[in-house]
Amino acid sequence: MKFIIHILLISLTMVGFAQNQDLFEKANAFYNAGKYAEAIDNYQAILESGYHSADLYFNLGNANYKLNNIAPSIYFYEKALLLNPNDQDIKDNMAFAKNMTIDVIDVIPEAGLAKIIKNIANAMSFDSWAVCTVVLVFVFVILFLFYYFSYSTFRKRFTFIASITALMLVCITLALAFHKYNLEKLDNPAIIFVQESRVKNTPNPNGEEAFRLHEGTKVQVVDSYNNWQKIKLTDGKTGWVMSEDVKLLKDF
Repeated sequence: MKFIIHILLISLTMVGFAQNQDLFEKANAFYNAGKYAEAIDNYQAILESGYHSADLYFNLGNANYKLNNIAPSIYFYEKALLLNPNDQDIKDNMAFAKNMTIDVIDVIPEAGLAKIIKNIANAMSFDSWAVCTVVLVFVFVILFLFYYFSYSTFRKRFTFIASITALMLVCITLALAFHKYNLEKLDNPAIIFVQESRVKNTPNPNGEEAFRLHEGTKVQVVDSYNNWQKIKLTDGKTGWVMSEDVKLLKDF
């Protein structure tokens, strides 16, 4: 019985893949024919089936850009970049899309030790740092065993220093792994999805207006309350916007 269910699941997966492939090719044909709205409908149908990829988001960004849909084009380019952060075509096209935005927001540069630690932590993913930590723990155990069972003074001294070095590296990589985890946890980007959003000082429709943002602007969501999202800009400004004004990038 389990075997039959397994076969059925594989068959359904293959059918779903074939259908998505047909939709993708159909959407590309619409795009090449200049029928961008139809292309978007077919790309969206693939997303609704539960499948997503950098190429799919990239094509959605291109189709929306052709229709001057500022927020959706930037949103889908950003999603594509999350899945394929080193793709230069995505970066180039997103730069063109961002030229259509209204808001010009300064970036406060990081400096000092915090910047150095952040850059080192971002050099690898959390999983990669975790693997390094495990490998170094294994190396430490092996070196310590060599130290413990060695009779030569030179070997004892060498393996002792090497094992202590490995242990120190374990602590460093473990700290960097947790720092990377916290950075990823705090990173919650979103795109303003309305033509104009009135940012409030408090999560209240009658609250004082702090400033306004326009479609396509990227923000960081740092908190939420009821149907409000607290956002932070790269220049340090914070405020509250209605939840429907923004669309989170990490929701897949």
